[in-house]
Amino acid sequence: MRKIISIPLLVFLLTAGCNINQTGTQKTDKLANMDFREVVAHAKSQVFPMVVYIKCLRQDYAGGKKITQEVSGSGVIVSADGEVVTNWHVVDKAVEVRCLLYDGRGLDAKVLGSDKDTDLALLKLQKPDDRPLPFAALDDSDKLQEGDFVMAMGAPWGLSRSVSIGIISCIKRFLPETSEYSLWLQTDAAISPGNSGGPLVNTDGKIVGINTRGSTSGGDMGFAIPSNTIKFIIPQLREHGQVNWSWTGLQLQPLHDFERDIYFDADQGVIVAETDPESPARRAGILARDRILKINDQPVTALTAEELPQLRKLLGNLPKDQPIIITLQRNDETLNLQITPTEKGKVEGEELDCPRWDLTVKAINRFDNPDLHFQRAQGVFIYGIKHPGNAANAGLKAQDIILKIDGKKVTTLDELETIHKETLENIEQKPKIIISVLRSGLLRQQVLDISRNYEKE
Repeated sequence: MRKIISIPLLVFLLTAGCNINQTGTQKTDKLANMDFREVVAHAKSQVFPMVVYIKCLRQDYAGGKKITQEVSGSGVIVSADGEVVTNWHVVDKAVEVRCLLYDGRGLDAKVLGSDKDTDLALLKLQKPDDRPLPFAALDDSDKLQEGDFVMAMGAPWGLSRSVSIGIISCIKRFLPETSEYSLWLQTDAAISPGNSGGPLVNTDGKIVGINTRGSTSGGDMGFAIPSNTIKFIIPQLREHGQVNWSWTGLQLQPLHDFERDIYFDADQGVIVAETDPESPARRAGILARDRILKINDQPVTALTAEELPQLRKLLGNLPKDQPIIITLQRNDETLNLQITPTEKGKVEGEELDCPRWDLTVKAINRFDNPDLHFQRAQGVFIYGIKHPGNAANAGLKAQDIILKIDGKKVTTLDELETIHKETLENIEQKPKIIISVLRSGLLRQQVLDISRNYEKE
């Protein structure tokens, strides 16, 4: 049961702490003389008018056919010429993006760039004229402390803009599988579906994060991408349309791994948990349980999991195709191994709809589909099966790797697209095709009868 605090008491408690800002120094005289309600109103006025409601038409292939669906989220204007920061997952696979501004105007937007690894995207509003737009400023998220008051802004559930208030619960939250290059800000300010991409704002009226994840299981928890991560990513999206991360194939483990109950007898360095197949690290001879001490003479240490994202960021920013030296400890021996990082490239394969076959396919990607990539480094797999449909009747299943179609090898989406087109052109003469697939390491041949048109039934 949530404890209820009376409004007068809450105002007293909040007002008592409003004279000190996140760095512990005195605020300006103007803010120092305000009560907390005035501080909140002032901070809200600095950002709330810059919050935009984002509506996208995106293409989805997961159900076995390409469908266009409407999704929505939030964003915030961060430059006078109409740049909008939001989440990658808000605009992923979007074919049309529309933004509703605070003044009621609806403007088309172009996706300048996005990065799945950090879940950030940069849009550009298609303004009808050259007049500058009001924009919000990004603050230094490293100044935040647990207990600082923040406001989460956005358009929850696709409704009108709203603001919720809470505190920073944790300034360095590590979330397994989602903290590749950055930690999270955890807050108890409500972040509901639709708030994704909206700003997390401090009492100075500046952006300290972008709202991304919310949870109501076991209490209200929200997670935001720190503004300092945003400052690092946005210039790259503006210039290149993506973040050109470097890839070494190193899987790292902290010296004090509480989750696995493994503690290494050292206080410097970071442990190599594993190296990816066919990676620069594996080709360089780096082994699991090696303890990395230096990267190009720069000492590195990760005592806990919270320190891993910063090391991955360091590795991700190494020069590509240029050899570097990794100094490591292996048993009682110190080694200097040369490793050449490569470009990480796409972290998700392209998708293709195959009408009449009643399935969709996707290119295998080492980061998105590591289990399939282990079986076949380059190839195409079945992404979705339509029900009812011809593929379902043939016994084909999602995650099947397509090897051959009527004896023709398939390794790319282009090859499969050409074969698919040929089968539709010859459907009257040859309504059945043989598809060879790899399922859980076993070769299977399935007969796909495409004579029936489920779309017209």
